[in-house]
Amino acid sequence: MRAPQDAAARVMICDDSSVIRGAIARILESDPGVKVVAKVANGQLAVDELKRTRADVVVLDIEMPVMDGMTALPLLLRADPGVRVIMASTLTTRGADIAMRAMRLGAADYVPKPSSIGTVKDDRFQRELLEKVKGLARMRNRVARSVPVVALRPAPLLPARLLAVGSSTGGPQALFTLVQGLGRQIGVPVMLTQHMPATFTPILAEHLNRLGGLPCAEAKDGELLSNGRIYLAPGDKHLTVEGRPGALRARLTTDPPENFCRPSVDPMLRTACAACDGRVLVAMLTGMGHDGLAGTKQIVEAGGCAIAQDEATSVVWGMPGAIAQAGLCHAVMPLQGMATKLRDMLKAPRA
Repeated sequence: MRAPQDAAARVMICDDSSVIRGAIARILESDPGVKVVAKVANGQLAVDELKRTRADVVVLDIEMPVMDGMTALPLLLRADPGVRVIMASTLTTRGADIAMRAMRLGAADYVPKPSSIGTVKDDRFQRELLEKVKGLARMRNRVARSVPVVALRPAPLLPARLLAVGSSTGGPQALFTLVQGLGRQIGVPVMLTQHMPATFTPILAEHLNRLGGLPCAEAKDGELLSNGRIYLAPGDKHLTVEGRPGALRARLTTDPPENFCRPSVDPMLRTACAACDGRVLVAMLTGMGHDGLAGTKQIVEAGGCAIAQDEATSVVWGMPGAIAQAGLCHAVMPLQGMATKLRDMLKAPRA
């Protein structure tokens, strides 16, 4: 049954710690747009509860007695194919790998697993959790919003020298879809900045690489960029570029965060614009905030192009919405069509 458009997001919390269950519930219920409908201690209880209680989102711990999160995940999706599952993952290499595997198996996203009550009280954790829960519930229920009309720019005949991708909240799952759709041959280097902790970025690169399309790895300072390869910004470092078309080189910096982020999308775009004389194609995916707005504006004003993921398929229409509503986009479209659009734009006749 389709939920009413003004209904609160219905959430189940599954964690073996009663303290963590209670703390997460308090965060979620501090927002009038969220209702916690169940709190359970293991995966088996979550599966049983989902069969009798409607939930839009399940916040699912990974390591639990009786039934762990990875075992419960496919059973939850079988019990309710529309439910969105957020994995609660520890900030460890193993936790990151499990979270990425879970997303490839159908989980919608992840949040860093609180290690203590102090962690739960962190403002960033609370904001991230609420944004993901509300965004995923909205996507499940297809709640329409009143969005300002977006004016699109006519796409120039762009001889792009670089594809630059920015993403944040909801980004990993979106990146799996985009990279799979791009296929194995793109005639330019691909630079990618995803807001993510340092523990997680090498695991994200590994999982993107396993998709069998474009090779992907964390960027290394000073390496030359090759066509048809994805260079991911490492956690806690800005990825920038220097040189000239045909001899572009990655640079990593620990300059101060921009837009409260490191890595940040703006330094990547700003330096790409300078190195490629504006001949850059920007793809902005789901994400909170407006990181990438200033850099995209610089690229578009220099003759480059930008496309944005639409609101309906974005967990949070912050970053793509910012460039769309600023009138900087040549296309605003569902995630599932973005790879085809990018391939077509990269095949555009060279001026």
